Amino acid sequence: MARMRHLVGVVALGLLSFGCVSQEKYTALQIERDTLAQQLGRAQGDANAARAEAASYKATLDSIRNSGGTLEALVANLQQQNANLQAQYDELNKKYINALNNPMPGGPLPVPLSNELQMFANQNPDLVEFDAQRGMVKFKSDVTFAVGDATLTPKAREVINRFATILNSPNASSYELLVAGHTDNAPVNNPRTIQAGHKNNWYLSAHRAISVAEGLFAQKVAANRVGVLGYADQRPIASNASESGKQQNRRVEVLILPTQVRSAPVAQPSTPKQPTANVDTNPALNK
Repeated sequence: MARMRHLVGVVALGLLSFGCVSQEKYTALQIERDTLAQQLGRAQGDANAARAEAASYKATLDSIRNSGGTLEALVANLQQQNANLQAQYDELNKKYINALNNPMPGGPLPVPLSNELQMFANQNPDLVEFDAQRGMVKFKSDVTFAVGDATLTPKAREVINRFATILNSPNASSYELLVAGHTDNAPVNNPRTIQAGHKNNWYLSAHRAISVAEGLFAQKVAANRVGVLGYADQRPIASNASESGKQQNRRVEVLILPTQVRSAPVAQPSTPKQPTANVDTNPALNK
């Protein structure tokens, strides 16, 4: 690295040492200087990457040591974490299926809350639908997000803020919530969408559900009330054979379950501001 800086300095000094050089020599020296500068930049980048990789390896080794010094202990710990997550997912999925398959004629929610949610949907018909029999608020993805993106639009964020106010009201503040993301059956094929982390419809549906949940968290809806699910294209509510059907299938549902929250809230870190993804919104690319 020091040698590289020295070479760049020599080239610069050479330009000052000669009172008169030909244009060709001057240009050649400039090219050589730029080349050395680029090599220096790459070397610095490689050094930073190597330091980051070394830090990652150190963290892994520390984790192994803290788990008892054996790889077997670390694997057992990861397996237990996976089992716990699977059990949580199975419980959430069961609640979601039960709520959808057993609609109540009078609705599962108290009448004042149901009326308030219906008024909320009527005030935002382009973005929201309310299913009173299931206690479900449905956000239309085509308005809530840009194509192939999971970042809430400004309009959606404004509406979700109002929704959070209802959820925090005395009529609803003790109820559990399930946020479920869904897509149509068109595969994710936009390289920019994939680069943003939405590798397929499973990722996209889950990330959109998480974005809605984080919008609620930002408005003080307690995280211990909320479960998040991503179903990709596996639970369509219309035929994917038509564009109108696909549009209906692209949605994020929030089920309000009239069940009391039993767990104590856990302190949450402040929600970071979501970066606006640089996603190509050309409809021909779909996602």
